[in-house]
Parts: sequence; structure tokens; C-alpha cells
Amino acid sequence: MKKFDFNAPAELFPSRNRKIANKVRYRRFDTAADAIRYAVEELPEPLLLGAYIEINESRLGHKDIRALYDSESYPLPKAAVVNAPEESAA
Repeated sequence: MKKFDFNAPAELFPSRNRKIANKVRYRRFDTAADAIRYAVEELPEPLLLGAYIEINESRLGHKDIRALYDSESYPLPKAAVVNAPEESAA
């Protein structure tokens, strides 16, 4: 992924799932890093799947959000255990 501006303002648009729509609403963040952290660490997995973050008129889906969070350039401390995709037992 090209150089990403983690300091740009960002908006989080939650999943449009009607069953869980009341749990999470649209939010603005001062930085993209904060929006990414919130999406990965605070949103339940079903809500993250349908959510997106908009930064400078560009949208990031759940895969992009996860990739940025997991990248070495992510500037904020990470939680110990976070909505990580489950590994299949061999």
C-alpha cells in the first residue's frame, strides 16, 4: 500500500445491517489512525465487515482497514488481542 496519511481527518460509516444498526452510528475522528483503531478494536466483527472509513473522499473497506492496522507504519499502540480472523485448527 502506498504511503498513507494516518493524521488526516476521517469518518466512520457503520454497517447498514438493520439488526445491529442502533449499536454503532456514524462518527468523525481527528485522525485516520484513531478511526482505524476504533474500527478494529471496538467494533464487533459483523459490524466491521460492512463498515467503511472515508478519508479525503477515498473509502477504505474492512480489508483495507485491517491491512493498515496491521502494517508496521501504524502509529498508535495496539490492543493485545483484537478481532483477529480465526485460524483453522489443523
